[in-house]
Amino acid sequence: LKKLIANALDVLPVSDPLPQAFRNKLNLLGFLESIKLLHNPPVDIPANCLQDRTHPAWRRIKFDELLAQQLSMRVHHRERSERIAPAMKVKGHFTSVLLKNLPFALTRAQQKVLKEISLDLAKPHPMQRLLLGDVGSGKTVVAALAALQAIENGYQAALMAPTEILAEQHYLKLSDWLSPLGITPVWLSGSLKKKDKCIAAEKIASGETLLAIGTHALFQEQINFHKLGLAIVDEQHKFGVQQRLALHAKGKTPAKDAGLKPGLPVSEPHQLMMSATPIPRTLAMSYYADLDVSVIDELPPGRTPIITKLVSDARRDEVFDRVRAACMTGQQAYWVCPLIEESEVLQLQNAEETYQLLTDTFPDLRVGLIHGRMDSAEKVRVMGEFKTGALQLLVATTVIEVGVDVPNASLMVIDHAERMGLAQLHQLRGRVGRGAAHSLCILLYQKPLSEVARTRLKVIFENTDGFVIAQQDLQLRGPGELLGARQSGVAMLRFADIDADEDLLIHAREVADELLRDYPDVARTYLRRWMADKHDYLHV
Repeated sequence: LKKLIANALDVLPVSDPLPQAFRNKLNLLGFLESIKLLHNPPVDIPANCLQDRTHPAWRRIKFDELLAQQLSMRVHHRERSERIAPAMKVKGHFTSVLLKNLPFALTRAQQKVLKEISLDLAKPHPMQRLLLGDVGSGKTVVAALAALQAIENGYQAALMAPTEILAEQHYLKLSDWLSPLGITPVWLSGSLKKKDKCIAAEKIASGETLLAIGTHALFQEQINFHKLGLAIVDEQHKFGVQQRLALHAKGKTPAKDAGLKPGLPVSEPHQLMMSATPIPRTLAMSYYADLDVSVIDELPPGRTPIITKLVSDARRDEVFDRVRAACMTGQQAYWVCPLIEESEVLQLQNAEETYQLLTDTFPDLRVGLIHGRMDSAEKVRVMGEFKTGALQLLVATTVIEVGVDVPNASLMVIDHAERMGLAQLHQLRGRVGRGAAHSLCILLYQKPLSEVARTRLKVIFENTDGFVIAQQDLQLRGPGELLGARQSGVAMLRFADIDADEDLLIHAREVADELLRDYPDVARTYLRRWMADKHDYLHV
């Protein structure tokens, strides 16, 4: 086999595209030399540095892979400046009225990201910005202010959320904020009656409505926007590439119809993607390098820190006592059922059994149940009862993970917490701590714990900062799972490890910029060798 590989390498034209000056500066081996050494290592090389990929030959291969990835991202970022989007100047009347009416002031971090978004919207090229903010950091009001900039310039805005519960919550909140400005959002979801859907669709198509809020129903074939200028996607990682592309495509119009000079290419809407799942720095530098990233890195003042407790399943009765005590003093509580990966049916069965158990355990409490198999209208009804206080204890599956906001809920019990990932635990915990009362999150776990589960629980117990938790999650799981739907549009790394090889990633970013500026032919060679057509979906 060694002989066959050696013969193949002699026959194949394996050139080294990296200029010698860069190799010297970064102390890198030659490309062909590295490949030959890895396929036929000398006997005096320690096996461990080959196995753990720390040998200089491995570093060269990993550097080239990272460089190609960075070039691909940079090329896409540059291509965006050649595409057309409506330039939405800052007018500010609606914005100033809304800010004056709000019962709170924006944090410095919110003001900073709003300025970044506002400057992007004013450019004649499509914004593709990812807004990151920890649970409760105030992304929704930033999205509302961005939508107002589009509306003031005569364009429509659309806000899409992954669940009906979250989408309706956005609808109610934005309706409350914007109605004094004479702006009435339209609500569109799969559970609407056919007649109501038709009315909503007509208002969107005619331009009567300036802001449409809903679920994936927004990008169905029969929905046509009059003049979509800004598409906002909340919890963007919950949507697939094709779903985000479908909403984005709703706003593509010939330039003359978009109010731009005839003869220009097709105009497309600006895009703002939001996520409460923080992205570690190295992940943002690599897989998200084609996007502009804004971070809300502080929480609004007055938030009471959430206390997290790890409790063994053997002490379940004590947890029951804590739940009863909280509910009897006027507070509300969540009881989150365990995740059962293998079967949604088993998960439903478990939720119903837990509901029955807690109803029997607390005959004096008003207990409700919500799970993913319910139809959307039923889910909204149950959440409405919990928000108004008609229910004191809500038994739930992880359907409440995203965006649910009930300020009076100050206690959460997560059953079998050892089965859940770090990001999910952090998101669930963020459903409490939204009011003035001290909040508690109890992580019930069952022994024996695996080493990974023990590490996860330790991390979530010791940290409340979502970015710290995300970095730990990256180390535990690697980038593949954290990327979610985006990985179908981005070439995954086969050799480099963005966490362990952060120094190479930083060098690759710098070299990519230099190659594109001074050595475009070298950049093209790298993209042909490593990327082929792997960046087709980066624009979503």
